[in-house]
Amino acid sequence: MLKHCTLCPRDCGVDRTSGELGFCGADDTIRIGLASLHKWEEPCLSGTNGAGTVFFCHCSLRCVFCQNHDISGHAAAEAGIATDISGLADTFLSLEQQGAHNIDLVTPTQYAYHLSHAIPLARSRGLSIPIIYNCGGYESVETLRMLDGMIDIYLPDFKYFSSYYAQRYSSAPDYYDVAVEAIEEMVRQTDIPVMDADGFLRSGTIIRHLMLPGLSGDTAQVLRCISSHWGSRVLVSLMRQFTPCTDLTGYPELERRLTDAEYEDACFLMDMLGLEGWTQDAESISESFIPHFDGSGVCHD
Repeated sequence: MLKHCTLCPRDCGVDRTSGELGFCGADDTIRIGLASLHKWEEPCLSGTNGAGTVFFCHCSLRCVFCQNHDISGHAAAEAGIATDISGLADTFLSLEQQGAHNIDLVTPTQYAYHLSHAIPLARSRGLSIPIIYNCGGYESVETLRMLDGMIDIYLPDFKYFSSYYAQRYSSAPDYYDVAVEAIEEMVRQTDIPVMDADGFLRSGTIIRHLMLPGLSGDTAQVLRCISSHWGSRVLVSLMRQFTPCTDLTGYPELERRLTDAEYEDACFLMDMLGLEGWTQDAESISESFIPHFDGSGVCHD
């Protein structure tokens, strides 16, 4: 798979084993920006101890507002800490030993092949907590099927309805069609959300939508799409935490935060559509929620 990589919808076809880099910027070496307990996911994931987040370097999207820009894209070629499949499995086990409620794989698409080996290896070494696939929603159905049975919880973004905004802000004009097909596969695999007696999600799909300033109409279309396609088969996390933290020269419309009115209108629509899930209060709007990617917590030789 890495000799002719088509793990994401870009279908670059590059030979990552020889050092060729596709759109995501990853070669065949696993690189991780941070592995740590993270308490700022949805309540049913973070709980009291935190989710065991593994922030992978590189990404198949080019979001101009990306909070994780330090470890994404070609500019982050040497970012993070390098490890292998065995080291990745041990990283999962270390997080569980620290009290993580789950293993939260953040931006994992470019390492899906490695994960298809690391997850069973970690299970064979005693990993017992759920695995979360926390992604941008821009996923290949074939890659998701390769992971069928290994992922307990899917946590995809659903960023855009409009192809114009998808191209302008993430260089992915086909985002909507790709995301709908991908989320359909995720829901097929996980079925309806299942909570345990302590309020932790054990399996299911949570769709996240990060609202962008000025895009209330696009948000409304996304919410209506979720309602019509999946309804009660998914949970929805409507996020207001957009914070201008990158150089947005050329995108002046994004150089502000969301207004209370924009968010409240979206919350009203979400409720009207009968979508279950979470909304955020104003305290979520802070750069302090962005991790420091120092490579800590990664197991390697």
